[in-house]
Amino acid sequence: MTNATENIAATAGATSAGGRNDHEAALRFITCGSVDDGKSTLIGRLLVDSRAVLQDHLAGVQRAGTTDLALLTDGLSAEREQGITIDVAYRYFATESRKFIIGDAPGHEQYTRNMVTAASSADAAVVLVDATKLDWRNPALELLPQTRRHSLLAHLLRVPSLVFAVNKLDAVDDAALAFAHIRAALAAFAEAAGIAVRAAVPVSALQGWNVVDARPGWAGYEGPGLLQLLEQLPATPADAQAPFAFPVQWVEKFSASSDISQGRRIFWGRVAAGAVAVGQAVTVFPGGQTATVAQVLDTVRRPGAVAAGHSAGITLEREVDVSRGDWLLAPGAFAPQREITATVAWLDDEPLVAGRAYWALHGHRWVKARAKRILHRLDITTLAQQEADELGPNAIGRVELTLQEPLAVLPFEQARTLGALILVDTASHRTAGAVLVRS
Repeated sequence: MTNATENIAATAGATSAGGRNDHEAALRFITCGSVDDGKSTLIGRLLVDSRAVLQDHLAGVQRAGTTDLALLTDGLSAEREQGITIDVAYRYFATESRKFIIGDAPGHEQYTRNMVTAASSADAAVVLVDATKLDWRNPALELLPQTRRHSLLAHLLRVPSLVFAVNKLDAVDDAALAFAHIRAALAAFAEAAGIAVRAAVPVSALQGWNVVDARPGWAGYEGPGLLQLLEQLPATPADAQAPFAFPVQWVEKFSASSDISQGRRIFWGRVAAGAVAVGQAVTVFPGGQTATVAQVLDTVRRPGAVAAGHSAGITLEREVDVSRGDWLLAPGAFAPQREITATVAWLDDEPLVAGRAYWALHGHRWVKARAKRILHRLDITTLAQQEADELGPNAIGRVELTLQEPLAVLPFEQARTLGALILVDTASHRTAGAVLVRS
């Protein structure tokens, strides 16, 4: 972590001469961590200091003459009454160099499922650490469980950039000592867990120190402020190098006189991997038919090739049986599987036990899935793999699943969409688990 800021600056300099790059795209990031670490206040500070809040909105969060920054994101009445974040709140703001989409994720353990939802589409995660909750005078201090859990989940969900923001250092006697000890503990944890960390930054969300404007030398830190770091982080690269894969979300039918599709159906969805262009051969999964792409349309119906991460409408040169939930795939590139091994983040109140059946959603395709065996559960404190008969709420473990029908999956580390499923309880229809396919 010590050279993280230099690495970011070097990357920015290397790409600046090549026109548009990942640093120019809007950055989706989440704030996460333990309860009352100051996540909502940090976002409020970013919005206020970057002048992204209207005066009437700012006046609405005044309490006893002071501005309660957390209320800028805690929009639900239950959140305001209890003083906690329950659901993910998204806010938008921009600087002169970049646009941002922020997700404020809950810190309570019972709302871990909300954090997983927000992290699944994030380019970066800012994990807040409350210095006042830790034994900061102790060089061997222990981190809070939610700090570890959220960091691990962000890592498992392939969030590309992780930044630790050590908050409330204005409230401790020796900010430099506290930051040094906490940063060392974070670095040791990240190394043990195999997590790549961009930087650790000391901040005071309440005072605004090192959030938007850098405060050189404070807490013994000489690097850029948090917003300066975020401006240089890359957006999540699409899985453009993986074989072409396209989950069909909607089938649009036209009359025979239509000039757009020449009477053929258009299959709409978002390209999950690779790219699609006219003349390309595709295989329909699970039907098995092969056809050639006759036309590709973008979201405003302009013809042209479309790459991973973007929506497209595809017309085939001949009529084949394709429905919502089917996939169009690169021929011969996939070996559909009925047995998969996966890392599972369990989100339901009812534990995952071997033998129980669930609905599994892959793209837009639903199949029945049964938990064949629980291989182990991850101890978030020691990072040890423990034997387990079940996965309880918010647990993370390795599980073998048996599918009623095969799915065209790839390991999650190779393709984010193709390697991800969700499990849904067949009775309650609650989202029960996030599934990340392993090699």
